[in-house]
Amino acid sequence: MARFASVADRDAVEAEMPYAERQVPHTVYQALTETRDRHPQRPAISFQLFSDPKAPARTLTWTELHERVTETANLFRSLGVGPDDVVAYLLPNCIEAPVVLLAGATAGIVNPINPLLEPDHIAAILRETGAKVLVTLKSFPKSEVAQKAADAVAQAPNVQTVLEVDLRGYLTGVKRLLVPLMRPKVTARHHAKVMDFDAAASAQKHNRLTFDEPAEDRVAAFFHTGGTTGMPKVAQHKQSGMIYNGWLGGTLLFTETDVLMCPLPMFHVFAAYPVLMSCLMSGAQLVMPTPAGYRGEGVFDNFWKLIERWQATFLITVPTAIAALMQRPVNADVSSLKTAISGSAPLPIELYNRFKAATGVEIAEGYGLTEATCLVSCNPINGLKKVGSVGIPLPHTHVRILQRRNGGFHECATDEIGEICVANPGVFEGSTYTEADKNHDLFAESRFLRTGDLGRMDADGYLWITGRAKDLIIRGGHNIDPAEIEDALLSHPKVAAVAAIGQPDSFAGELPCAYVELIAGAEVGLDELMEHARTHIHERAAVPKHVEILPELPKTTVGKIFKPDLRKLAIRRVYDSALAEAGLAAEVGEVVDDRKRGLVAHIRPKGQVDRSAVEQLLGQYALPWEWVG
Repeated sequence: MARFASVADRDAVEAEMPYAERQVPHTVYQALTETRDRHPQRPAISFQLFSDPKAPARTLTWTELHERVTETANLFRSLGVGPDDVVAYLLPNCIEAPVVLLAGATAGIVNPINPLLEPDHIAAILRETGAKVLVTLKSFPKSEVAQKAADAVAQAPNVQTVLEVDLRGYLTGVKRLLVPLMRPKVTARHHAKVMDFDAAASAQKHNRLTFDEPAEDRVAAFFHTGGTTGMPKVAQHKQSGMIYNGWLGGTLLFTETDVLMCPLPMFHVFAAYPVLMSCLMSGAQLVMPTPAGYRGEGVFDNFWKLIERWQATFLITVPTAIAALMQRPVNADVSSLKTAISGSAPLPIELYNRFKAATGVEIAEGYGLTEATCLVSCNPINGLKKVGSVGIPLPHTHVRILQRRNGGFHECATDEIGEICVANPGVFEGSTYTEADKNHDLFAESRFLRTGDLGRMDADGYLWITGRAKDLIIRGGHNIDPAEIEDALLSHPKVAAVAAIGQPDSFAGELPCAYVELIAGAEVGLDELMEHARTHIHERAAVPKHVEILPELPKTTVGKIFKPDLRKLAIRRVYDSALAEAGLAAEVGEVVDDRKRGLVAHIRPKGQVDRSAVEQLLGQYALPWEWVG
């Protein structure tokens, strides 16, 4: 395993040889086969349906996982799926989710879909990708997935076959017997053929593929981004990009003795690539607790005992989950943990400190994005972690901070803020999205993916994210398009203009809020506007937490709404409210635009104040702040 504790270590890995000359597998299936050959009887993937640390669990060895993927890939090919055809899956976490991901990428192009989306959004993704096959759940108690799938397939006539996974197979005893009596009735109005996934797969050969894989690199996965509008953007991932993510994990982070606790959903790139592909390349064990992961019943309450049960060495997490875990005592032996790896949203410093104090374990924050097949940078596991940064760009990843000027791109100086642009083996140059129009103007100098994130590189080579050029609201790692909120509120007859932004939140990182300007002379109550928003916004996560009417929205000289001023208003309101509720004699003096750190709240005392209490309170938020006075 290569050492990755500093920029010098990263450079040493790169200096060994160009990435193109490295002896890495050409396909996902080849990677799986090589790991099966090295570690045939070691555990590969484990899943438990319930969160009780003593609940039954199922584990596949690398040999067993290889057999399941092989027969499933053969099944897809038998259903007419070729290298350019799409297999979608709408599944919670279970053994079948990674099996379908790997098999779908082997037989054709796999398309994971978020089961929390509404049926019309799921259908839009199925139509955009042209999926032939959908793997989803058979009707199961306390789950809406089967009905959502049926409704979506009715709107996606391209889907020819629906394969149903029955979670009943994970149950024992009376619970297993009761499921047929408790299954919700599903109304299906589509004409796709419905088959039992396990029965259909087990009828196929499991010891070899019945087809030859193409020798050349190809697109093997479609991942949708966002999901708050009916017109999704779908990113294309080549096998080489998937392998690159696995190579990074297998080379820099994990060995076959590691156990990765991953309660993140397998439809998200974080779980699919830095976790699953890294296990695939290293031989490490992947553990998934409950179908809903962190949202599963009892998961947070039992979490530390689950760490002890599985002797997990790495915790894969996000800031919202860390915040919830810190509300529970560490009531188990977690000494097996080496590091927690956090991504998807900024990590507040106070959360980092509390986690380290409670567990003795540090958090390494990283950065990736769906459009780059995920990984870009990470704080070193065994080196200096700059809390608040997203660490060092990984080997063979070239990050540039650029500003657009006079039609060209200008390289930013150290600590100068610009747009983060990335080139690495995970970036599909010129063809990031399935729709050609959405790739327009997406690349700087035809090679560097424009991420839409604003950031800076410090003198030590660490990357810092300071904002988002695209104005996306990130609620607990979930992307929300502000246009969805703005269009909904603009449909109110008395509303003249709307600007939606993310307001700081100590748990979710950001929550959507909206500022409204009414038409001249109009009057409307906030309750009416909130109800209008709830009625017209399709996704619950996008409904604004706060709506405020202003006499006039701040605008630029050309009449465009100036959102930085609204963010300052939101920061002041949220911080002042939190300080008042905590009974702390301090307030926001002003919010300033700092060249290095973006928006920074200046906090001033109002008489005698417990400064350490203020620091602990505001440390729960990801945005920077400082004392004045």
